[in-house]
Amino acid sequence: MAYIPHTEADRAKMLAAIGINSLEELFDAVPADQRFPTLNIPDPMSEMETLWEMQALAGANAHAGSHAIFLGAGAYNHYTPSMINHMLLRGEFYTAYTPYQPEVSQGTLQAIFEWQSMIAAMTGMDAANASHYDGATSLAEAVTVAIQHSRGKRRKVILSPYIHPQYRAVVRTYHQGTQTKFVGDKSGRATMDDLIDMLDENTAMLAVQYPNFLGQIEDLKGLAKKVHEAGALFCIVTNPIALGLLKSPGELGADIVVGEGQSLGIPLSYGGPYVGFFATKEEFVRKIAGRIVGETVDQDGRKAYVMTLRPREQDIRRDKASSNICTNQGLMALAGCIYLSVMGKHGIKRVAELCYHKAHYAAQQINAIPGYSVYMGLPFFNEFVVTCPRPVDQINKVLNEEFSIIGGYDLGKDYPDRRDQMLICVTETNTKAEIDDLVEGLKVAKDR
Repeated sequence: MAYIPHTEADRAKMLAAIGINSLEELFDAVPADQRFPTLNIPDPMSEMETLWEMQALAGANAHAGSHAIFLGAGAYNHYTPSMINHMLLRGEFYTAYTPYQPEVSQGTLQAIFEWQSMIAAMTGMDAANASHYDGATSLAEAVTVAIQHSRGKRRKVILSPYIHPQYRAVVRTYHQGTQTKFVGDKSGRATMDDLIDMLDENTAMLAVQYPNFLGQIEDLKGLAKKVHEAGALFCIVTNPIALGLLKSPGELGADIVVGEGQSLGIPLSYGGPYVGFFATKEEFVRKIAGRIVGETVDQDGRKAYVMTLRPREQDIRRDKASSNICTNQGLMALAGCIYLSVMGKHGIKRVAELCYHKAHYAAQQINAIPGYSVYMGLPFFNEFVVTCPRPVDQINKVLNEEFSIIGGYDLGKDYPDRRDQMLICVTETNTKAEIDDLVEGLKVAKDR
């Protein structure tokens, strides 16, 4: 293997440096009978046989092509226009990576610039970055910005219990080992008034989700003012499709807006890759992680795109960097960019309207089933909470096995006081017939 650079002499020197005579001695700590086990590997198959085997395994999965899906909870089954894959599979996009030499990456930079512009417009903010790994990462980076904005003097972050549970878990993982204290979400029952009461001189940021994890649209009017009066930053986690109907977070006074862009033309894909978006007010632009692309002109007066407004420490002086993020989800951001371009503002609004009206039709039908009840105490977008007469996993088993339906999310997994409550999601891809089948399935599952 000529591509391995180490010679036998090199290996001998390295072994001598650590005081052993052979590579095998590196494994002395492993019991001899477990050191080099014989692998039970099946006989080889031809390419055709391998394809058959993989197709058989794939056929055992329940997916959007075989089942009606009413599961959301942060990953949504929206329609993906065919234009997206046609564009993504073009070689110049499919193989493009982070533009370390921006002057020769004008196409990539323009795509990022367009993404930034669209996200800023949707969220009502001044600027957006090139993207993050996912929505959870974006929220974690928002915490970093808030703490840095206070020059490290404020270390308390208030999280609504109705922010996605996985986002909150990632935020804590990101900031473990620091002095940052997270409050507000542990009980799972804190109201908006409770969160406001937690504001003090040590608060760096207050974050809420809009619509929240339960699909509800909480009243955020006046919240930004109270957060700002306490000297803290206000962060909103949002669903970009919902912004086709709802007021933008910018109109609600947000300082930072983050979220998951998977609903913008990116398939469910077993959980990834996805794309997080991050938008903010102009005054915080130099503090945010990730890449920012600006538009200018070159020496000949032609339009040009450049990396801008970020410290070089982010890439080359890692010990002084504010974040570990120095790249972006370029291909997924491009997919979202194509989706937004193809749909336009009227198309996004239409998708949002379909999600809203279909969800409300489903909620009305389910609420009429004896034994089930839908929470109607707050307005909701395309997800709603259903209290069930039996454990959610048992109901979902009936829906899956007898009706080819993937049911809702079991809220009891994350909220102990929400046992037997299901989070149902409806998107524009769910037909009336599918919704009616869900209603029938719930009736049957009640008595099984």
